Amino acid sequence: MKIDSIKNGFVIDHIPAGEGMEIYNLLGLGELSCPVALIKNVPSRLMGKKDIIKIDGEIEIELDVIGFIDPAITVNTIKDEKLVDKRHLGLPEKIENVCKCKNPRCITTTEQELPHIFKLTDRENKVYRCVYCESKLK
Repeated sequence: MKIDSIKNGFVIDHIPAGEGMEIYNLLGLGELSCPVALIKNVPSRLMGKKDIIKIDGEIEIELDVIGFIDPAITVNTIKDEKLVDKRHLGLPEKIENVCKCKNPRCITTTEQELPHIFKLTDRENKVYRCVYCESKLK
C-alpha cells in the first residue's frame, strides 16, 4: 500500500484502533475536496495497533472533538512536507455540537436552535454534563 507524503496538511496520529472512522465522520472529512487517507490497524509499538488519518490540505480542524474522543491522540501539522508542529491534546473544558443531550426534558429537545454544549465536570473520570440540564453525557 502506498500513501504519498503530505505537502501541506495534518496527520492525526495515535488514534486507538477502530476509532479512526468516528473521527473521520465527526470532522466531516468525507466532504473535503482534498486528499484524505484513513489508515486502520497500523502496527504500533506503544499501542499494539492504531489508526492514522492524513489530510493533504490546509483546513480548520476541531481539536476539541479529537481531544474529546481520546486526549492521547496527537495532531501533526505539515508545511512544505516537513513537520512544523506536534500537538498533544487533552480533554477540552467544553464541547459544542459534537453530541446531543439524551435527556427528553432538556431544553435542547424543544428549542432546536440551541447549541448542544457539555462541560467537563470530572477530568479524572472523563465526565461531561449538559450545561442546560446537568445530564451526564454517555
